[in-house]
Amino acid sequence: MGLNETPSGERVHIGFFGRRNAGKSSLVNAVTGQDLVIVSDIKGTTTDPVYKAMELLPLGPVLIIDTPGIDDEGPLGELRVRRAKQVLNKTDVAVLVIDGTVGKTPADEDLIRLFQDKQVKHILVYNKMDLLAGAPGPVAPGEHEIYVSAATHGNIEALKEQIAALALTEEPKLRIVGDLIGPGDFVILVVPIDKAAPKGRLILPQQQTIRDILEADGAAIVVKELELREVLERLVPIGKKLALVITDSQVFAKVSADTPMDIPLTSFSILFARYKGFLLPAVQGVKVLDELQDGDRILICEGCTHHRQCDDIGTVKLPRWIKNYTGKEPAWNFTSGVEFPEDLSSYKLILHCGGCMLNERELRYRQKCAQDQKVAFTNYGTTIAYMQGILKRSVAMFPHIAAELEHEEKED
Repeated sequence: MGLNETPSGERVHIGFFGRRNAGKSSLVNAVTGQDLVIVSDIKGTTTDPVYKAMELLPLGPVLIIDTPGIDDEGPLGELRVRRAKQVLNKTDVAVLVIDGTVGKTPADEDLIRLFQDKQVKHILVYNKMDLLAGAPGPVAPGEHEIYVSAATHGNIEALKEQIAALALTEEPKLRIVGDLIGPGDFVILVVPIDKAAPKGRLILPQQQTIRDILEADGAAIVVKELELREVLERLVPIGKKLALVITDSQVFAKVSADTPMDIPLTSFSILFARYKGFLLPAVQGVKVLDELQDGDRILICEGCTHHRQCDDIGTVKLPRWIKNYTGKEPAWNFTSGVEFPEDLSSYKLILHCGGCMLNERELRYRQKCAQDQKVAFTNYGTTIAYMQGILKRSVAMFPHIAAELEHEEKED
């Protein structure tokens, strides 16, 4: 992935929901101006969620999701319905497609209640207005209802404007690192050559962090862990004060030892936990490691799917490090990609990656699931820093997080 490409986790997720044959797939094709999904008069043509990353004016980079019919039947149909509902956990704007010739049904009303329960912004779209006599046009702004025709493209542009109005927010967007540095600041990125990354490429969190530094008019210096000390020594004579050192969590201990204490230090994983909105719960949850007993279940979650190496961080290194730190023998379970169990009650701890491939909404959903079921939730970088005794240093640049740690230490 190039520095100019938008990762799926940074795109606005727009989900199309509704009953079978309401015209969801036809509407997706009309909104995108492309034949993205198969259209048929046969009920249940869409059997799995269909994802398409694209640019959608006036919104920009989006991820369009076409879902199976919410009224599907039979054992297989129930599975499809469950998958459609799971899409809501990552949906920023939901488009409920209603057959305008039929009107709202109990299945549609159930979906609306589900949108409200999950606090998903949504639009009610009455499709097939070409078959209705005297159908109204777009309703007043703020009501989020509209009549359209996927067949004739009637009111499609107005629908896109409504989607954009819901998706765009005036709330300030968190930065990965750009709010921590100023123009001209030097930032060192410690980047081991990761065997899991495709040859010739950096992994996604590293790419995104470099881009954010450049957008903040900072200077990014990228080194491997063995070159860090030498680079630091070279910068001192020319009077360059470093704003920050960011490291891959796997070499946290060495980088901490090589970085003077007056230089702020953190990791990509910790930065992404903050960026995705769950750093405070991660810092609070990691202390459960000190309570682990033999047989306690730990769920390790990867947000992406990749070819696992012989010394994979999630399935090999972290379990080994946790066993060495605790002296206990936990039971391990692993998920990757979109997999995430609804029932977490049997777990003592959820240990998540930084989530660069997942959007903020899905990460917050996963953390909230753990919170509601009273299961501790943390992430890779926080866990590694805690076990190595450098968590306090690694979050010192975030005042409210540092204050939480100070408060916990006083209580202990």
